[in-house]
Amino acid sequence: MTTSLPHQAAAPATPHPAGEDPRHRVRRRALTLLIIVLLIGVPAGYLVISANQSRDSGKDKEAKYSATGLTPGWPSKVQRRLYQVPVPHPADRLAYYETNNWKTSRLYVQFRTNGAGLDSFLGTLGIHRDQLKQGAVTIGARDRQVSGWNLTGPGVWSGYTHKQKNPAPTQDVVVNMSDPVYPTVYVVSRTVP
Repeated sequence: MTTSLPHQAAAPATPHPAGEDPRHRVRRRALTLLIIVLLIGVPAGYLVISANQSRDSGKDKEAKYSATGLTPGWPSKVQRRLYQVPVPHPADRLAYYETNNWKTSRLYVQFRTNGAGLDSFLGTLGIHRDQLKQGAVTIGARDRQVSGWNLTGPGVWSGYTHKQKNPAPTQDVVVNMSDPVYPTVYVVSRTVP
């Protein structure tokens, strides 16, 4: 008599790495490599780019603030308000320069305007044209050297020092009236922090 063994069901095949399709393995490894690059490479690249931009920005600021002499153009509205130098309209041949240290901050401004512009500028300082002292150059030698101004050349020079109580700035104003239609104004406004 023969006994037959009960029929056993075949066990399901389990995936075996050794039997894995090589194309699938290559795709999986490429995907893993791509994820690693994205997780590490992108932030690292961003940090490098950001550091370079920050360094370049610092160099630009350093060049701007270490420059000596006047920069053509208008001082910013904040500078004009802080130093109380209201450049009139019309004005051209504008240039400015700002210095700051622990003791004193200064804004140097020069511009050319017309008679009405000069009167408007002086009026905002609370003075009139007849209060300017003929022949007086009220901007000191140190400030002339810093700004590069030569205020000893030919011209009809007059000046005024507009003193104010701290924290308001004090302005030294010199006007060259050699061209009475278009006078040139030089201002040094200083504040004590």
